[in-house]
Amino acid sequence: MPVYVYHCDYCGFQFEQQQKFSDNPLKKCPDCRKNSLHKVYTPVGIIYKGSGFYSTDHRSSSGAVTSSKPKTEKKKAEKKSEQAKTPANSEKGSTSTESD
Repeated sequence: MPVYVYHCDYCGFQFEQQQKFSDNPLKKCPDCRKNSLHKVYTPVGIIYKGSGFYSTDHRSSSGAVTSSKPKTEKKKAEKKSEQAKTPANSEKGSTSTESD
């Protein structure tokens, strides 16, 4: 059952009430007994994790999930990882030995 937040416009009293979806909203304030209650609607925070799902994503016949990245993006990622493996100072080191 959801929990609703109610606020009284007359006295400012605010409280939470657990109710069924089918229950009628409360009208009378339990603090001042006036008919000035209304539900307080608060935004819900949504956090998206992961890469997401797209219409191009589908399961293969073996049950493994395939990636929707184009092949060119995969090749670019492979090139970047290869460049990271090679030391950047290898050329500088060879030129310094030749000048000696």
